[in-house]
Amino acid sequence: MDERCPVVIDPTGQDVHAEARRIRANGPVSRVELPGGVLAWSIVGHDAASRALTDVRFSKDPRKHWTAFANGEIGQDFPLIGWALMDNMTTAYGRDHSRLRRLTAKAFSPRRVEAMRAKVVRVANDLLDELGSCATGEVIDLKARFAHPFPSRVICEIFGVPEESRAEVLRGGEQNVDTTLTPEEVTANIEQWHKVMHAFVEDKRRNPGDDLTSDLIAAQEEDGSRLTESELVGTLFLLLATGTEPVMNLIVNAVHAMLTMPDQRDLVRTGTVGWSDVIEETLRVEAPVAHLPFRFPTEDVEIAGVTIPKGEPVLIGFAGIGRDPAVNGEDADQFDATRTNKEHLSFGHGIYRCIGYPLAMQEIEFALPALFQRFPEIALAVAPQEVRPQGTFIMNGRKELLVRLTPPATA
Repeated sequence: MDERCPVVIDPTGQDVHAEARRIRANGPVSRVELPGGVLAWSIVGHDAASRALTDVRFSKDPRKHWTAFANGEIGQDFPLIGWALMDNMTTAYGRDHSRLRRLTAKAFSPRRVEAMRAKVVRVANDLLDELGSCATGEVIDLKARFAHPFPSRVICEIFGVPEESRAEVLRGGEQNVDTTLTPEEVTANIEQWHKVMHAFVEDKRRNPGDDLTSDLIAAQEEDGSRLTESELVGTLFLLLATGTEPVMNLIVNAVHAMLTMPDQRDLVRTGTVGWSDVIEETLRVEAPVAHLPFRFPTEDVEIAGVTIPKGEPVLIGFAGIGRDPAVNGEDADQFDATRTNKEHLSFGHGIYRCIGYPLAMQEIEFALPALFQRFPEIALAVAPQEVRPQGTFIMNGRKELLVRLTPPATA
């Protein structure tokens, strides 16, 4: 067991990269202290994380394999309790995880994802048209006006969420990654989120449509088994949240990189690198998910010379993994779209690879070049040091991204 002093996690996420470096200073697998004083483990080494993500001895089911939670030592006052109470693939293990993934994967088959392309293009172009109506030199928040509504509209259309209900349906997931909430706020959010989602599912049962929610309700295994009500609601929690927040952050982080590093932007303009290089390097150096809860060893597991005891919580530090010098060299912290090795695990790995990865890539591969093609003179409207972090240690993004789509009008 690692006896070194644990890194105390900053719940406000003021600098997730500096925090990852502090964790890595104790090794690729290290002790951390979560909000509420709960001790856990963080894996920030690339090779160590690859092993953990494919090791069947790591469970995601807190009810069975988080000793302190199962014993009642972790209660409703734990600030991250929402991550233990969900009922979906992120909290399932073994056969339960495989069953849920098979049922859910049917909604994201290659054929279904390709059929979504026209919707992705239409939503992106509609938003770009809206931005085109801005006054010359007007300062706008690109996150609020494009990076957030783009994936949220796409995912809500795909799942058949009525326009008038979208803000309420998505709010629960947005608050679930806010690590500054009090335990009382977390509990209230979970209760309201469940209420909203159960009502949405019930409406879909009465009025099915050509959407993925109706597909999930109808999906069944060969033996006739279906998602239970709790699993269905939990799966919708997962897919609606992961279909919005990571894509939003990926867009914001990629645009921020282009606007703060003119040399990298020039490489794209001259065709020296492609947008795919920019996207992969952004995923490596600015992983949209920073520090994801939770996994639990089903027995004592040794990784990178450290023994993680059975039943203790583990987080995967994606923001640190992409910047691991052991894989990406001593300049791993630097954004370089010409880098030959852009290896990262930012969409997960193995059986826990993000099920919505193909859709996310389809979205970003269209949206990013379309934005810069429509607004080639887009520029940051504040000094780079004034761009504030998202304010959570789970996600890695910006609170806002203030830009001018065209230079200010000259006198």
